[in-house]
Amino acid sequence: MLTLYKSLERRLFLFSKVSSDREITRTRQGSHHIGFSLTRQSILNSNMNLSTQSIIVRNLIGHKRQLLIPLLIGALTSGCGGIINRAVDDVSGNLVTAILDQDDPETVRQAVPAYLIMLDSFAQGDPPETGSLRKASSLYAAFGSTFVDDEARSSKLTTRAWAYGQQALCQEYEISCEIREVGFDEWDAFLAERNTDDAPALYDFATAWLAFLQAHSSDFVTLAELPKAQKLVERLAEINDGFEAININLYLGILNSLRPPALGGDFDAAQKYFEQAIELSEGNDLGVKVSYARFYARTLYERELHDKLLNEVVEADPTAGTSTLLNVLAQDEAQALLDTADDYF
Repeated sequence: MLTLYKSLERRLFLFSKVSSDREITRTRQGSHHIGFSLTRQSILNSNMNLSTQSIIVRNLIGHKRQLLIPLLIGALTSGCGGIINRAVDDVSGNLVTAILDQDDPETVRQAVPAYLIMLDSFAQGDPPETGSLRKASSLYAAFGSTFVDDEARSSKLTTRAWAYGQQALCQEYEISCEIREVGFDEWDAFLAERNTDDAPALYDFATAWLAFLQAHSSDFVTLAELPKAQKLVERLAEINDGFEAININLYLGILNSLRPPALGGDFDAAQKYFEQAIELSEGNDLGVKVSYARFYARTLYERELHDKLLNEVVEADPTAGTSTLLNVLAQDEAQALLDTADDYF
């Protein structure tokens, strides 16, 4: 779920708001870091057979930036308040702007870890506050899924993201305290009761969960959680009332095109979601087009659409959208896909 992939903009801002806001997801061993055990029941709760899982794994591995780049924006920009107090709001806002305007991803890659440690400190309360946990979860998911290429490190970081996210959700909804043991039908019933007010908390957890699943996509037991995660995103599409609508449509486009049609992929739905995300972003979120090309056009062997989308990305002005940084990353991915197109098609 590389591309099961805006949360840097929404999350550094989120990070910058942690203090005053206090009241308010690759290695196969990753699960041991947070003290849970996966059971056969989690597999029984999934309708995926081995062939379907294998195809999903192939689609997820190696596509990390595509799926979860959107996490970065959310990680940087949600919340309200300041790290120390409101007096530093202007500085925090300038920091977010500077990161999003950065055209050298490596600079950001080296700078963000310091903020992760600071967020850890805010999440160490007794008990830890929900807002602090959500913020730490979001930025760990964003960084671990977008900027870390080493599998072991990505596993550790996204495991921590999942742990923070699950702990935060548990404080608000009791059913999520044992989310891996909850059956699909029970989870579906819980989601059916949620409304627009629940969207921010559920979205934060969904992004951490998707990041965790992508980083552990070679583990079929962990991958059995994907149907529940997808159901969560589908419910978010129904209740978001505009909240993170671009990303929700993007995630659903990816999720519906992870499998070929013969194994349950819904490419008509996927295309609708991708097109909606492009429309909502006015075409300025270049990562949406890259995901559209990789997951939809490549899977259906639509070379014309594939090249059209990617050439639009490569030729676009990366400064035209909300984040130069994310668009530069998208352009790098687009060029890599174009370079391998003749071999693929």
